[in-house]
Amino acid sequence: MQVLIPSALRSYTGAMRVEAQGATLDGLLADLDRRYPGLRFRMVDEQDRLRPNMRVFVNGRATFDLGLALQPGDDVAIVQALSGG
Repeated sequence: MQVLIPSALRSYTGAMRVEAQGATLDGLLADLDRRYPGLRFRMVDEQDRLRPNMRVFVNGRATFDLGLALQPGDDVAIVQALSGG
């Protein structure tokens, strides 16, 4: 499936969109991490939760559920929230 990568994480992938596979969102992130080592750690904390600055959209719907089942044709967008002062 196609995964949209935010600009802050493109140093890992070298591309705006990449292909990845997984039966769940966690499986998809594991596949991305195999292909692009270190990417999952930037997104998921030590308690296996998405970091507060990360958002994931599957087919346009926001989710925080790493166990969410995915289908091969799903569109996944990873978005990194910006902060500033």
